[in-house]
Parts: sequence; C-alpha cells; structure tokens
Amino acid sequence: MKRRVFYSFHFANDYWRVQQIRNMGVIEGNTPVSSNEWEEVKRKGNDNIKRWINDNMFGRSCVVVLAGRYTSGRKWVKYEIEHAWKEGKGIVVVYIHGLKNALGEQDVQGDNPLKAFCIDKTFNYIVQHEIPADGNEINLSKVCKAYNPPYAYSGNVYDYISEHLDDWCEEAIRIRNQYPK
Repeated sequence: MKRRVFYSFHFANDYWRVQQIRNMGVIEGNTPVSSNEWEEVKRKGNDNIKRWINDNMFGRSCVVVLAGRYTSGRKWVKYEIEHAWKEGKGIVVVYIHGLKNALGEQDVQGDNPLKAFCIDKTFNYIVQHEIPADGNEINLSKVCKAYNPPYAYSGNVYDYISEHLDDWCEEAIRIRNQYPK
C-alpha cells in the first residue's frame, strides 16, 4: 500500500519539477492544484489558506518538502512544516533543483527549510528560530532528514528520487514517532 503524503513546495518556482515527482507514482501525494485554483484559495485570505493546507494535510502520514532555490523562505512552506510537526507527521526534505523545469533548466540548491525551526526535546513544541535557545532545544534539521540526489544529470536525479522516495518517507515517519505528539 502506498503512503499518502502531502507535498510542500514553492508553487511559482518549482511546479514543473514537483509534477515530475507526482507522476512517478511511488507514493500517493495530494491532488495537484492548478495555478488558478491556488490563486482562488489565496484570494480568500490567510485563514482560508491555512484551512486549505490543514484539510489537504489531513489523513497524510508524511510531509515531503520538495526544496528548490527559494523554498526555505516561503511563508506557507514554513506553516506546513510547523503544522506537520504539531500533527505528528513525518517530515522529509528532498532537493529538486537538479530536475529540469519546463524550459529544460536546472537550478541551484536552496537552503534547508528545516533550519528555520527548533523543537523542544522534552515538551514537544516547535518554534521558528534557527539557534537553539537552551540545552532543551534542537534544530529540526538535526532531527529530520534532507536528501540531495548525488547526480548532475536530471534523468539520474529523477531515477534516484523515484528509487528512494518511499524509503525516505518511511524513515521520516519512524523518526517522528520517536517524539511525543
């Protein structure tokens, strides 16, 4: 049985690359949304966006953050990571800059979006700051994994992600289950 996951990504920059991963069929992702549909969701305001994210993340066991050049700075990607942790979902980052876009172009690697968060090892809260405030906090990038395919050719990057994505999701779920919800 395929895992049901939620894909988190920067829509404007990485939609084409994300579609390649969705089309792999390795795991069951959330239903793709068109740019018109996403604009309609955004037009109704922040509360509507949160509701849409929460509804689409419901019933998913893992959030796969598909990280391109600008993903780490995106407000809604940050919200999705924070919400996923609070809901007890596995979180994994997969760098997708090596996949070609619609113009046949690859990109440069962006920052790890997980670096923007710290969690408390004892009380299970998550906060947006990179530097642990005290000995009870740890940066989320030290807990959850990020994978960067070790190839320059887009076809090899695609094959590598396709071969490993399911295992990465299972590992992310195991990691998250080590922490209280």
